[in-house]
Amino acid sequence: MDSVALDIADGIATITLDRPEKLNAFTPTMAREIVTAFDVTDADDAVRVVVVTGRGRAFCAGADLSGGPDTFDPERPERTGRDLIDGAPRDLGGVVSLRIAGSSKPVIGAINGPAVGVGATMTLPMDIRVAAASAKFGFVFARRGLVPEAASSWFLPRVVGISQAMEWVATGRVFPASEALAGRLVSRVVPDSDLLDVVRGIATEIAENTSAVSVAASRRMLWSMLGASSPWDAHRLDSRVISTLGVSPEVAEGVASFLEKRPPRFPGSASDAADLVPEWPGEFSG
Repeated sequence: MDSVALDIADGIATITLDRPEKLNAFTPTMAREIVTAFDVTDADDAVRVVVVTGRGRAFCAGADLSGGPDTFDPERPERTGRDLIDGAPRDLGGVVSLRIAGSSKPVIGAINGPAVGVGATMTLPMDIRVAAASAKFGFVFARRGLVPEAASSWFLPRVVGISQAMEWVATGRVFPASEALAGRLVSRVVPDSDLLDVVRGIATEIAENTSAVSVAASRRMLWSMLGASSPWDAHRLDSRVISTLGVSPEVAEGVASFLEKRPPRFPGSASDAADLVPEWPGEFSG
């Protein structure tokens, strides 16, 4: 891959946006490679957690605008040949964000610098976002004559609330990590030098202490219930999954390791959760 690097070690996959000379600006090639990287991590049962970060000074400075005023013209050669949705070419930011949303493994964003435009919206379906103190964020679309992409009109209000979402989207301003923390866009802000250590610490805690089946099922359950109409929907799903897991090797090992005061050795993998919870957000069919 040319625009993305993938490293897998100790149960943690690190996907690094890798155009540092362009502040990791987003291109159609990068979009395809991010999707490919998540296909790889989903297929590898040894991967328990996925970390996404950027190489160099930025996480992602947004779409690469070097093509000029027609950068977003759907007739540009590099933008043709895409699947259609309701007759329009699919937004590549949305292709990426929905692939991240569909990950069977938890995803942690390590926001190491500016995350602007699609650099901000692609992080919204990530489960945990940790920012370096120097990171900056911006939903700058209105300042470019565009609207938010990457399905962020669904994700952003659910992550931060409609009022905060509209303030950031309507002004299009770039804001610091401290404001992102206050607005609950990120869960932590840490010194730049500590970012990857902190994120890998979270990832390691997941990889070493939890059931891959439980985490994969829980991820689908929490995200899918954001759109549920009633807590009874969650109660039905909870009851069914708990009933199934209650007689599984996962729970047997979890209880045995607790009683025996030893670290658990869960036998399952994330793929074993596929039949427990309906796939979310589901497959696109054009």
